[in-house]
Amino acid sequence: MDAASITTTIILLSCSLFIYLLASLIKFFYTAWWKPIQIQKLLQAQGINGPSYRFFHGNTKDVLNMTKEALKSSLPNSSNDILPRVQPHIHLWTKLYGRTFLSWHGYRAELFVTEPDLIKDVLNNKPGVYMKSSPEKYILNMLGNGLVRTDGKNWFRQRKLANQAFHTENLNNMVPTMVCSVEEMLEKWRDYEGKEIDVLKEFGVLTSDVLSKTAFGSSYLEGQKIFQMLSKLTSFVTSNAFKIDLPVIGKLLSYYQDQEADKVEKEIKESFMEIIRKRKEKKDTGELDDYGSDYLGMLINASEEDDDEKRISIDDMIDECKTFYFAGNETTMVFLTWVMFLLAIHTDWQDKARKEVLELFGEKHPSTKDNNMAKMKTMTMIMNETLRLYPPALSLRRIAPCQVRLGDILVPPYVHIVIPPLVSHCDPQIWGEDVHLFRPDRFAEGVTKAAKNTNAYLPFGMGSRVCVGSNFATIEVKLALSMILQRYAFTLSPSYVHSPFQSITTHPQYGVQIVLHSL
Repeated sequence: MDAASITTTIILLSCSLFIYLLASLIKFFYTAWWKPIQIQKLLQAQGINGPSYRFFHGNTKDVLNMTKEALKSSLPNSSNDILPRVQPHIHLWTKLYGRTFLSWHGYRAELFVTEPDLIKDVLNNKPGVYMKSSPEKYILNMLGNGLVRTDGKNWFRQRKLANQAFHTENLNNMVPTMVCSVEEMLEKWRDYEGKEIDVLKEFGVLTSDVLSKTAFGSSYLEGQKIFQMLSKLTSFVTSNAFKIDLPVIGKLLSYYQDQEADKVEKEIKESFMEIIRKRKEKKDTGELDDYGSDYLGMLINASEEDDDEKRISIDDMIDECKTFYFAGNETTMVFLTWVMFLLAIHTDWQDKARKEVLELFGEKHPSTKDNNMAKMKTMTMIMNETLRLYPPALSLRRIAPCQVRLGDILVPPYVHIVIPPLVSHCDPQIWGEDVHLFRPDRFAEGVTKAAKNTNAYLPFGMGSRVCVGSNFATIEVKLALSMILQRYAFTLSPSYVHSPFQSITTHPQYGVQIVLHSL
């Protein structure tokens, strides 16, 4: 190649590179500047305001600063007004801009919706346009494309399997296994009578054990290993919640953490593959007649379906296992923990719950026989009130790929709709001026009579995507609490620091320490 040809080639390559960089720059400024400003103007014209958009970072620095400031101090033990600490930005912005406002996660528009009727419109999704929004960083490693994240045919197929696995009859069959797991925990508690114990840690072990055995037929040690790996991914999600990566540079800066997340995800997959392999081996050797009627057995059967419409892939099966391991463990663990916290303070309600348990079961293990679990009116009221004050899920997210009308608001395409349940759960206009008090009797006549608008109560979501494991969690919590109340009275330890904060769920930052007293 002569010098002229080389020069021409260099010029052409340089021009191509320049055009590519220019196009990328134009695209970046369109996405990170022009488009956000247009969305902001469009919604402002409709009366929807919020903190002003700031180039590239949006409002994430404000959120991070408010969160850091809120976490510097704790709350009085008697305070259930946790929104200012758990979600300080939402607490402030609802006061400044109203019940519906616009904020920015980087250059992603987020429309916060807290009006009960608008919440119902989004979650019931009658127009069929609201989809699950794209996950935060590392959520994909943690949950994959499991039931929590999917839409369309995949979601319908996976939801059907989950409904079968957690059908009433199957749940009743799980109760003896749950009883054994709780019994093992309580045996260890004998060494802590009159001493302090952190129930968050205890319930982390319990819920992992129950889920491992009832849904996956695996051992506690296998379950513990998976839970520890999922917890590591959870820490990645939490630490990166308000970080906005610069194009190219962001990828380089997070390279090592990305590599670590991929490694942990691979180890989780291998652990589940081993559990699946063992189940298949038992069937092949004749130890089992089939794969079983638990969730794992149903997933394996679905992976071997001849019908393409019913068959799920191995990756789908693994993602479902990850989703149920995390959701089934995490939400039940914090639910149980907050109930214990509230009953440790409100010993009058603890006494009422114990009286009900002893009247129904005496000293025998609780069971679903004669529908006894459903007869637990006092326990149900306590659980409902706990879920109102300390809901496990702190945000429900949807997105519409097209322009959609939500009430009087014309929402532009691809604006993320965020529903924070805690806002409507602590609204005095809906629940009364005693909204922050622990008052289980507000649910004496059920959820429909407890609030002025039942669309405001979202402990497990709403609509077709309501949490499929809610009945599983409810039975496990009732059973565990009943067995604890049969043996112990308990009070809050003087060392406890009331510091709820937003992790993936509503977490006690330093655990919940209680003191056990034998009956």
